Amino acid sequence: MWRLWLIFDPRRTLVALAIFLFVLALLIHFILLSTDRFNWIEGPAVAPAAAVAAPVAAPAAAPAADAAATPAS
Repeated sequence: MWRLWLIFDPRRTLVALAIFLFVLALLIHFILLSTDRFNWIEGPAVAPAAAVAAPVAAPAAAPAADAAATPAS
């Protein structure tokens, strides 16, 4: 293994490795920022309020026959 460092200059090799890893980290972060799920700056996209709102059930109708049959006092 020590002969490998006789072929390659250690300073150049370590600088090249550091630059490569930095560029790789930037690339991975930009890929994650481009997705909706992993975008930590803008957050996930919020659906419109109409799509989120649950349908409202109709209120139960009062029996009309009982209300009309009793005289008002």
